[in-house]
Amino acid sequence: MKIMFDPAYLQLPLEEIERRAREAVASLADCHVCPRNCAINRLENKTAVCKTGRYARVASFFPHFGEEDCLRGWNGSGTIFFSMCNLRCVFCQNYDISQMEAGILASAETIAEMMIHLQKKGCHNINFVTPEHVVPQILEALPIAIRNGLRLPIVYNTSAYDSMDSLRWMDGIVDIYMPDFKFFTEEHSKIYSKAKDYADVARRTIQEMHRQVGELVIDHTGLAKRGLLIRHLVMPGGVAETEEVARFIAIHISPNTYVNVMGQYYPAGKTEKYPEIHRKINGQEFLDAIRIARAAGLKRLDQRSIDSMQ
Repeated sequence: MKIMFDPAYLQLPLEEIERRAREAVASLADCHVCPRNCAINRLENKTAVCKTGRYARVASFFPHFGEEDCLRGWNGSGTIFFSMCNLRCVFCQNYDISQMEAGILASAETIAEMMIHLQKKGCHNINFVTPEHVVPQILEALPIAIRNGLRLPIVYNTSAYDSMDSLRWMDGIVDIYMPDFKFFTEEHSKIYSKAKDYADVARRTIQEMHRQVGELVIDHTGLAKRGLLIRHLVMPGGVAETEEVARFIAIHISPNTYVNVMGQYYPAGKTEKYPEIHRKINGQEFLDAIRIARAAGLKRLDQRSIDSMQ
């Protein structure tokens, strides 16, 4: 299979990736891998919020055709879905994966094999979904995959509730950062994601992601090769604070940031306990969100998402 792109990690000495992996894995002994700062010894399989010990748990891996066009292309995005999550979003649409122990415990060798399998299937990238709490395990697997011929760009598909240490370890390794930007205020972060510092962390980490990879670059075939792609889910009644999120991106990151304003919200998880969000959004709410994003100065909105709601 001929791959016409050299991902970022091939520019780093393999020894440097292995050094970062050792440092990251050692940090599990007093875990501060994510902003929860649980300080438990995951090397001894002690667990806290993410319920993940020494080894990552993988729910599934497959060519995904539901991602943005620039990621899925014609052969799919090579997604590896990690179970559990360091957030507790009450509306999570992947609740069975993010908050229940679905899937298998996977060694570094197993995760590497998954990457190579997805490459052989013709996927355009390796897409790590919910990686925030398993960055050490990803880094541990990557050199094995590289030695076995991995040559695909890496997508870091995150809630944006990441630690700066994790982003430092991934600097020069990730090609495409794809964070959610869920909320802008502490109030909604605490109520709906059970992490009152989520919004503050997301603002900080998304800026760092942009510093590392810049604006999204899409090649002549329509595939994303490097850069930042932000997702923002429109929620009922303006709960997602679209105006504040869009203004922050336009002013503090770049008006040319590629943003997918998503209209697929539906009641899931535990929303029956939160009547204000226990309904689908309507078409007008989505169109208002698009209008607000454009008025804030954002110039690159994902067109497929817009077309699907019109």
